[in-house]
Amino acid sequence: MNPTARREAQGFALLGAVQAGLIFTLTAIAVPLPQIGREFGLGRSGLVLLNAAYGLSFAGLLLLGGRLADRSGGRRTFTTGLLLFGAASLASALAPGHPALLATRFAQGAGAALVAPAAMALLRTLHTDPAAHARALAGWGGLSVLGATAGNLLSGVIAAAASWRWTFAVPLAVTAAALALAPRLLRPAGPARDGGRHGPPPAGRPGLDLPGAVLATTGITLAGYGLVLGEARPWSSPAVLGALVGAAALLGVLLLVERRVRDPLLPPGFLLHRRRALALTAVGLTAAATSTTFVLLSLHLQQQRGWSPPATSGAFLPFAAALLGSSRATGPLIGRFGPRRVTAAGLAVAAAGLLLLAGTGFDPRLPYTVALLPGLVVLPAGAAASFAGAVVLAVEDVPQHLAGLAGGVLNTAMELGPTLVLAVLLTIGSDSGSLALAAAALAATATAAAATTRPRRRPGTEPPARTGLRPHAGP
Repeated sequence: MNPTARREAQGFALLGAVQAGLIFTLTAIAVPLPQIGREFGLGRSGLVLLNAAYGLSFAGLLLLGGRLADRSGGRRTFTTGLLLFGAASLASALAPGHPALLATRFAQGAGAALVAPAAMALLRTLHTDPAAHARALAGWGGLSVLGATAGNLLSGVIAAAASWRWTFAVPLAVTAAALALAPRLLRPAGPARDGGRHGPPPAGRPGLDLPGAVLATTGITLAGYGLVLGEARPWSSPAVLGALVGAAALLGVLLLVERRVRDPLLPPGFLLHRRRALALTAVGLTAAATSTTFVLLSLHLQQQRGWSPPATSGAFLPFAAALLGSSRATGPLIGRFGPRRVTAAGLAVAAAGLLLLAGTGFDPRLPYTVALLPGLVVLPAGAAASFAGAVVLAVEDVPQHLAGLAGGVLNTAMELGPTLVLAVLLTIGSDSGSLALAAAALAATATAAAATTRPRRRPGTEPPARTGLRPHAGP
């Protein structure tokens, strides 16, 4: 391996470990929540908010984090976010009580919201060759679900062997390694100046749309808070309705504001691009399907089957193995068939896995190998393919000066998807019915993906050389 290729591989490994670590932290306290509740005397509503705090600030600040990465340069935003994320992780491990832990979880999410989009922007500078960048994106797609799986696998074991506080050692270790290696492996990159589908970059240094940032952050956070609150209170309660109506109003005002500013936080039409909208839907639904499965099966195994937290974590080992195997195979498949077809196939396979779990997974009379194992192999195989294909679809037409924004939008879909879908599914009242409904949503999106084609290019125009993965000119 030549020095350039070695440096690219090492840089990708560093960025990938950070991305997986961010998502690990999202799920790290899910299994030991009962232990935390006993220590701090928390009821259901307190535990729900504590579990969601990281994701709320993460999702709410991602668009701002993405634009900061585009404005100030990926590595500077990446390093700043890591410092905040690492300090908050240490404070979480040492938190003396519930208010302190809640505050540090919010701070962790704020740091992650800077790191995640900056990492995707740095990925573009790391791989200057379009084909290499596209291959990296295909591998990137499975990192988030891998991080979530690792969080569920390790958190129960760590909590049983020591304490839930030691789960924060993982993000601390990732942060320390990244801060030490980033100066050597990641080149300092200022704001990109290329053009693209969304027009040329603004002249001079990109501005920061503060009104848009405030509206987006407040609206997304309030929407997430309302959905989380809906898990513990009736949907008709003033607190839930007030949060959701307020969020809708703020996001509506955001759309109006973004049409009138010179450098909008979210350029008009960015989310309306047909293939990008499809990709973001696929990412959100796939993240929601895996997250819902983890939550419902963890509760079922501990409450209905009487399994311990370490045994519950071990039940997902086949999930992790299937995920890794599918992730390795997905890149070549995208190169051969294109990201759209791989996304559609992945969604369909994941839907089949959910149906298997809905049919037998919650019957305590059936052994694990019959009730759960088949679905826990099929679901991650499809999820890895769906994530990988959708990530390529989401960013393939995005110019470099919007790379941070693309990373922010992609991670927002990944964070809000589970919150939104889980809140809706929990109102159904049936675990098997929830997974069956999630399977139907994935199948419908797979059908839409299979029917979506690339817009025809006008004669004489050059094809975009952005993905570098497809060896053919078809959709």
